Amino acid sequence: MVSLVWKVVVFGILAAGCQGSLPQSRSQRRVSPGRYDLSEDLASIPGSSVEAQSEKRFQEVRRGGERSVQLQRGARKNADIHLRHEGLRDDAATRTNCKNRPIDLVFIIDSSRSVRPAEFKKAKEFLQDMVDSLVISRDATRVGLVNYASTVKIEFLLNTFFDKSSVKQALGQVEPLASGTMTGMAIRTAMEKAFTKEAGARSASMNIAKVAIIVTDGRPQDKVEEVSATARASGIEIYAVGVDRADMASLKLMASQPHDDHVFYVETYGVIEKLTSKFRETLCEEMRSEISEDACMCEAQIVFQKKVQSAIQELTRKISELSDKVNDIEGTFQH
Repeated sequence: MVSLVWKVVVFGILAAGCQGSLPQSRSQRRVSPGRYDLSEDLASIPGSSVEAQSEKRFQEVRRGGERSVQLQRGARKNADIHLRHEGLRDDAATRTNCKNRPIDLVFIIDSSRSVRPAEFKKAKEFLQDMVDSLVISRDATRVGLVNYASTVKIEFLLNTFFDKSSVKQALGQVEPLASGTMTGMAIRTAMEKAFTKEAGARSASMNIAKVAIIVTDGRPQDKVEEVSATARASGIEIYAVGVDRADMASLKLMASQPHDDHVFYVETYGVIEKLTSKFRETLCEEMRSEISEDACMCEAQIVFQKKVQSAIQELTRKISELSDKVNDIEGTFQH
């Protein structure tokens, strides 16, 4: 940033130098809007005819004007590149400012027979996309996975992986269990075995949210209301995602309140990725301290941008004056 400021300053000095190098009278005449009088300037050049001096004068002014135009274009180009870079950096900063709060997150995924292989793959990709939007580490978000059909299988616990790539790889390797939709059993398993200290869940004193996201395409074959209420009472926030034939009433029995924020439905697994942005917003928390720091940085950038704009305007003014002189000289030769 500093180097660009010096470039603009140097450009301004060079442009001013180009203008200042033109021979002028002691009275520092200003060019009138009408015809330009060369007589005194030409007389200051010894040993040359008026025509030769006029030609020399014209070429000198033209070269100075062309050089200033190039300098101005260079300054504008560098300034534009810088401002675009700063804009991209601001966008990136905005994205990184919006980090998910540390959570203990357990996915509970339905892999019953009604979920076809291609659909199950889509469901896994949806979970991988969500993981992509999270900050995964031992001290940030931890992720576990409970897979269920007529039986329940814990694929990995909250303390199994502490990096994003490992979690995504593990999600991609999950195989469907087929037959049955024992959603209530899956919720109980998550509550009793996945959200425990031994499994990697952090203590309540750390104020780390416990979140379960259920993805299912059918009606539960066991009772979900009581076990879901118990899980919620233990501090687990439940989101229910229904696909295709999912029963909306059952989704609401499982999910936390308000249902508008915790119950989602899509027509097919083919469009389930539409929910990724919704969950990104839901699990996202602005880091106020970082925003405060970036506000100071943003203010400094605005000051710099104003300086660049002012320098470009000054260069434009000087170019305009030189252009007027060139036009007047051309008019002199034409007459």
